[in-house]
Amino acid sequence: MEQCACVERELEKVLHRFVTYSHQSEERLDELLRNVCELRAQLVAFGVQDADLSVLSQTMAQCCKEIKETVQMLASRHKDIHGSVSKVGKAIDRNFDAEVSAVVAETVWDSPELQKYLSETIVEHLYRQGMLSVAEDLCQESGVVIDMSMKQPFLELNRILEALRMHDLRPALEWAVTNRQRLLDLNSSLEFKLHRLYFISLLNGGISNQLEALQYARHFQPFASQHQRDIQILMGSLVYLRHGIENSPYRSLLETNQWAEICNIFTRDACALLGLSVESPLSVSFASGCMALPVLMNIKQVIEQRQCSGVWTHKDELPIEIDLGKKCWYHSVFACPILRQQTSESNPPMKLICGHVISRDALNKLTNAGKLKCPYCPMEQNPSDAKQIFF
Repeated sequence: MEQCACVERELEKVLHRFVTYSHQSEERLDELLRNVCELRAQLVAFGVQDADLSVLSQTMAQCCKEIKETVQMLASRHKDIHGSVSKVGKAIDRNFDAEVSAVVAETVWDSPELQKYLSETIVEHLYRQGMLSVAEDLCQESGVVIDMSMKQPFLELNRILEALRMHDLRPALEWAVTNRQRLLDLNSSLEFKLHRLYFISLLNGGISNQLEALQYARHFQPFASQHQRDIQILMGSLVYLRHGIENSPYRSLLETNQWAEICNIFTRDACALLGLSVESPLSVSFASGCMALPVLMNIKQVIEQRQCSGVWTHKDELPIEIDLGKKCWYHSVFACPILRQQTSESNPPMKLICGHVISRDALNKLTNAGKLKCPYCPMEQNPSDAKQIFF
């Protein structure tokens, strides 16, 4: 991601110059406008016949000179900004490859079925982001039909998230109460955290909300066994309500990052109830591609320089292992210990009678005269006795 950081730095420089240029231009133009208005007011007040023509001529000339200098100065600084903008383009060209077809299968989206899957993935991503009108337009243009049962959960999810961003907890609380049992099955603390945040918002209102806060504390009763310490802290803060929570040992209760945290917790638990991943599959795929593409471009360049054209012949598998970090570990992966290749649907892992596991390609290559000798132990066996393993 260093390439993205380099481009971002250049972009920040351009944005800073634009802001500075805007402020300086406004100040200078406002000053000129004031001078011209003052000159006009003098002419109207004294009249041309009463004014000294030589003084008037000098004043007009000075005003015109200032206007001309200002226009030249603004034009010069505008040209400097063009230079900074061009540096952003050069940074993009320098850090990113314009041509990536060498590491991409050309026919990957030729199948109508795969195109349909791609469109559905993009539509789901747009629903997750709350861009409902854009998703509807894409459905119409691509011919993808999305069932209302799939669309409705995203509509509700975005409605509640929008309310949380506006510091409105009521829709989220109603949803949590409705789905209480399912949330408890997930061992979720979402409902308690929502009640806690509502209680804190009452504390933030000062001594006038003391009675309402005490009455609302009854909502903590179902969570007393699991969140006893948190409830004690909340109730203890009431002692300092008259002097202000911000001036008490409980000032940490008023931290603003709690709203961002509750949005993340709600998104996580709501997606879990819907059987969805917390992050959009399209976002995960895009982020993984950004990490993998530079490595693939480099290895492709090395292969071409060393004239090893036969090393990477299949675009549906990678020539090297690319570490995307534990965040992108979603399922088990088996690499054949003989061929050093990751197994796939066309080359699945096979369990031998002795218990060792190798890939089907390795099994076929090790078979000799209808017999197979395990590469890890001396047991001879029939290749047909090997069983496919499903992870």
